[in-house]
Amino acid sequence: MSKESRRAACQRYEKTPKGFLMRSYRNMQSRIEGIQKAGTWTGKELLPREDFYLWALSDPVFWSLFRAYREVGFDRKLAPSPDRVDSDRGYVLDNMRWVTHSENSS
Repeated sequence: MSKESRRAACQRYEKTPKGFLMRSYRNMQSRIEGIQKAGTWTGKELLPREDFYLWALSDPVFWSLFRAYREVGFDRKLAPSPDRVDSDRGYVLDNMRWVTHSENSS
């Protein structure tokens, strides 16, 4: 399989709920580990991957946001985004909620 074919397959997968959540978790992990730019999230706690998946897949807000995101052709501004309610804490279940990427970036 060519590099372009693998990239296209990955992009298609990331437009599925499970693929989207895989990418979301990897992004959170990169922030926590300081791989992405340093911020209030660096070094904070990160819930286990399976707990994140279970939380997201059972959350009606995630599904509502994901459907809207898909219906508008995957406009990044409307992508579901895990938000830390208290920025002094990490990505843990009692400190997370779903918002749009646009809301989370402001």
